[in-house]
Amino acid sequence: MAMRGGMIRHLSQTHDRPQQSVIAVYGRMLKFIMQQRRHLFLALATVIGTSGLSLVVPYMSKLVIDRAIPEQNGTLVLFIGVTIVATSALLGTLNFFSSYLMSIVGQNVIYDFRQRLYRQLQSLSMSFYDNRRTGELMSRVTNDVNSIQQLITSGVMEIFTDSLTFLAVSFLLFSLDWQLTLVLLAVFPLMAYTTRRFGNRIRSAYRDVQESLANVNDHLQETIAGIRVVKTFANESYEMDRFSKRNRQTKEAQINAVRLWSVFFPILDVISQLGTVVIICFGAYRVMQGHLTTGALVAFLAYLQLLTRPVRRFGRVMNVVQQAAASAERVFEILDSKPEIEDKPDAVDLPEVQGNIQFQEVSFAYNGDGDVLHNFDLKIKPGMTVALVGPSGAGKTTVANLLLRFYDPQSGRVTVDGFDLRDVTLQSLRQQMGVVSQEVVLIHGTVRDNIAYGRPECTEEEIIAAARAANAHEFICQLPQGYDTPIGERGARLSGGQRQRLAIARALLKDPRILILDEATSQLDSESEHLIQGALAHLLKGRTSLVIAHRLSTIEDADLIVVMDQGRMLESGTHDQLLALGGRYAVLHSHQFGAGDTSTKAVAQ
Repeated sequence: MAMRGGMIRHLSQTHDRPQQSVIAVYGRMLKFIMQQRRHLFLALATVIGTSGLSLVVPYMSKLVIDRAIPEQNGTLVLFIGVTIVATSALLGTLNFFSSYLMSIVGQNVIYDFRQRLYRQLQSLSMSFYDNRRTGELMSRVTNDVNSIQQLITSGVMEIFTDSLTFLAVSFLLFSLDWQLTLVLLAVFPLMAYTTRRFGNRIRSAYRDVQESLANVNDHLQETIAGIRVVKTFANESYEMDRFSKRNRQTKEAQINAVRLWSVFFPILDVISQLGTVVIICFGAYRVMQGHLTTGALVAFLAYLQLLTRPVRRFGRVMNVVQQAAASAERVFEILDSKPEIEDKPDAVDLPEVQGNIQFQEVSFAYNGDGDVLHNFDLKIKPGMTVALVGPSGAGKTTVANLLLRFYDPQSGRVTVDGFDLRDVTLQSLRQQMGVVSQEVVLIHGTVRDNIAYGRPECTEEEIIAAARAANAHEFICQLPQGYDTPIGERGARLSGGQRQRLAIARALLKDPRILILDEATSQLDSESEHLIQGALAHLLKGRTSLVIAHRLSTIEDADLIVVMDQGRMLESGTHDQLLALGGRYAVLHSHQFGAGDTSTKAVAQ
């Protein structure tokens, strides 16, 4: 319930964020677009040519009616016909180049957008991901960026073309009959008012569409990644109902957006037809009064079609513009996010570490909630293996997260070889650390790809040596393609023990100076645990190691065992010392091994 409440709060906060003006959003987008100025200016040059050529045919109509027919000039008629055909051919050529060039501009801008967005996602701190859903972030990188692409490849071109055409046609209309033109242009303030009234509502509607699509993506990612859990609990119908609800919300958001657009477009259409009525009525009166020729009136009507074409297309362009503005705003929210954990301007590279680790009066809380660690102190000498035990929520994993500098403590400090972690670069720190956790994360690739993930430049011999040390070489050789065998998403084709041994081989190949084992054997069978314990013996040798364990049998040989509860250290010592002390550790040990019970129940029980 708490998680659902947090999600609702997050969605509410997202929805309630103040919208930037369309001008501000597109001002920022223009910076990206102008990076492609060479192709852009070439495309705009073709648009100028297209707009100019589109004015030729109506003028030819005027010449036919006012000169060729009265003068019975066949040569002029032939010249006009050839001119119209040549103009049409040139228009087609220019339209091709303008579309092609704008596609290049659009694809380059979208490539840059996605690159920056992905780079930003890589740079943001773990606290950012604590409050975000994977599917929603995926939607911003895919759906939202695709909406922006539509604007650049077609919307920008149409806006520029229509604007040039509107100005050119207006100039020609003034030259034909300025009084008639002024009467015609009187309808455009009404169009501007209507556009302003509907614009913000349409944009808000499309933001709802993008957010509902993000919810659908999030549900898909969650249920497909966890399909084994869904099927294990026979929850297909339950998940179908949840998906149906989110899918219905997307449908309703889309319908609402289309409803607004469907009302907006006919209103613009009616306004544009008012111009036709003005031309027919007032223009006919001007002809009858002798102030305008019949050919000029025909040309006027033809130019009006050129003038109303942008107006009639304006509704669709506004649809693209408002949708892209909503999407761009969501993308810029990510680009504007600041990482909480980042290198100081004067941060130094951490030298090769010896492994002297200290937590000095460290207090920490997630998202401003209650403290998870309270004035926590711990000293780890180089080469020591220190184990953290205690119930769930005691703060064990938080200690590891602070050592990796996924978060910074609110008070106190964490040091490695005397360097405060906040004073060294993140890359130099994490390059010298290795993690093997209970939840093994493997990439979708081959066995070789996963072992070499920490050191892509390593040799084949080093990969095999790491696999041997992790007791993984034998099972790898039995796979259909050996080290080139694809393992499926998250290692779905491997057993839990096999995945764990690949993770250990990956850590061995990286050769970290500091090692963190986070419940690395808690969910394995006895045979797998035996193999992995042998692999871990190779991995722990000569390194400073922090081990988080529920099975006390796995940490009996640790140099120091720290018993934690509610963010505090209750007691510490070796296995024998803590048993002799008869404190919390002795109680936990008796729960797991006392009264002839050799099961490996979790400490939390």
